[in-house]
Amino acid sequence: MRILGQNARLNLETEFVANIKSAEKRAKQSVKRRAHNMAARSRLRTSIKKVLNAIGAGQKDEAAAALKAAQPVIDTMVTKGIIHRNKAARHKRELNAKIKAIAAK
Repeated sequence: MRILGQNARLNLETEFVANIKSAEKRAKQSVKRRAHNMAARSRLRTSIKKVLNAIGAGQKDEAAAALKAAQPVIDTMVTKGIIHRNKAARHKRELNAKIKAIAAK
């Protein structure tokens, strides 16, 4: 499998080493699956960064709104198997604690 460019975009016309038809199919599926998982993980990270950026700017209302939008994304990634449920709980707990710390100031 070759990875192209800085953004690590996948080349779907990858040269496969497999000799057996079923192995070729599995290799193609794994390339597609990896591309899908990378996009989902990127979506997760982006939603978390939006919350962190709002927290960094000291905007409590925007941070709370961003967290409210990020929580379903985090839960969806658990359902899809992108991240473990404990990691999702940790993300939500830490983001919520940071927002509460802003409110306390």
